[in-house]
Amino acid sequence: MEFTKKQKKFITDFVVEIKNGDAAIFAGAGLSAPAGFVNWKGLLKDLAEELGLDIEKEHDLIGVAQYHFNRHKRGKINNKIINEFTTLRQGGDNHKLLSKIGISTFWTTNYEQLIEKTLEADGKTVEKKIRNEDFSRNIKKKDAIVYKMHGDKDLPDEAVLIKDDYETYQDKKELFATALRGDLLSKTFLFIGFSFDDPNLEYILGRIKVLLKDNTPTHYCFFKEVSRDDFHDDESYMYAKVKQELKIEDLKRYGIHSIMIKEYSDITAILKEIERRLKRSNIFISGAAHSYSPFSEEQAKELIHNLSYKLAEKEYKIISGYGLGIGSIVINGALEYKYQSNYRNLDDLLILRPFPQIQSGDKSISERWTDYRNEIISQAGIAIFMFGNKLNKNGEIVLSNGMKEEFEICLQHNVIPIPIGCTGSISKELWDDVVKNHTELYFNDQSLIDEIRTLDQSGISNDEIISTVLSIIDKLQNM
Repeated sequence: MEFTKKQKKFITDFVVEIKNGDAAIFAGAGLSAPAGFVNWKGLLKDLAEELGLDIEKEHDLIGVAQYHFNRHKRGKINNKIINEFTTLRQGGDNHKLLSKIGISTFWTTNYEQLIEKTLEADGKTVEKKIRNEDFSRNIKKKDAIVYKMHGDKDLPDEAVLIKDDYETYQDKKELFATALRGDLLSKTFLFIGFSFDDPNLEYILGRIKVLLKDNTPTHYCFFKEVSRDDFHDDESYMYAKVKQELKIEDLKRYGIHSIMIKEYSDITAILKEIERRLKRSNIFISGAAHSYSPFSEEQAKELIHNLSYKLAEKEYKIISGYGLGIGSIVINGALEYKYQSNYRNLDDLLILRPFPQIQSGDKSISERWTDYRNEIISQAGIAIFMFGNKLNKNGEIVLSNGMKEEFEICLQHNVIPIPIGCTGSISKELWDDVVKNHTELYFNDQSLIDEIRTLDQSGISNDEIISTVLSIIDKLQNM
């Protein structure tokens, strides 16, 4: 997909918000539609027919729900909520992408449980806020929090559905309203699958506008462009187009900027690009060295240390498996930057995953190592390969088969390798391989390929190696 200028700007800006921990998602029914989520008209169709109404002619759907409640009370509405949403068990591609990109705050008006189920399937600890009493307790070390401001399918009696529920929301659900105001003021929201017809949200946005006047925070939403193909005649199309333009303009009053898409699949493409950019800020360093030849030990340690320092300085996150003769020097480089710059948190600079060394359980050590490599490399977007040798059982220096495996795993996970060929050993072989067989990894960009070729020049200095590697990484961030 070729992104528009505005989409590119949004992607760049929202990635920054995610990295800073300031991003949040507000999910409406449209997020779960591909997974089988029934829309409001589908939910109320049978109930409207009981009242003698045609749901296709009704625009005040909350009113329809209220009319049914007035005659039949809550029983049938509750059964509808339970039956329609219990069958939804697995989130779609967009749910999975939102879980992977590291956002920790979710708000939703949906009754189903796809957001929290997807987060939990991704190995995350999730705290849910469904009722007021949920605010009195907190899960320690949670990865994400999901606010279900209109309730949950398992508590249909408390679901916000009819006019009575909306009219009393500020009193009965005051803690949700207060928490949402706070998040809307302190975080950058992305609204997905949301129509902006919800009176609760409109009231809260209005209050923030009154308080802040024209200093409202920046938020984003997706809007599908009105298409002529969706209408029977030009008049209907033009009417819808004008109405959408007015809605987009009106949302700016609340600081909500519309990101236009042509197809709903464009949302998935945009989220994938956000994930890709975030991962490319994570740099995996693959290396092992019993011998640093053709470098001297001093020259090699200086290269590893200074490269790690520079990566940390540029706020890339380093991922390392603690390879022989490499890992401890990587740590020292990142630590030196942290202490010299008073950087707030080492965890933002370095992910260290030492390999298990003792056989236990059903799997062999080699199988454990493969699983481990897959796990840590999948978190990265770029991998640097240096040196690559070890002693075998006979005391002979041989090429590192572990680094070869890491290279293959990188290709499987779309992690872009940068082998520093001049460091010799397996890195030289990997450099030969990418130059001869994998230039498409660098988008067939000649300037990038030329820089990769530079990394095998004899006599190249450490400073030249580091500046070339950083240049390659910087270019890859925007490709």
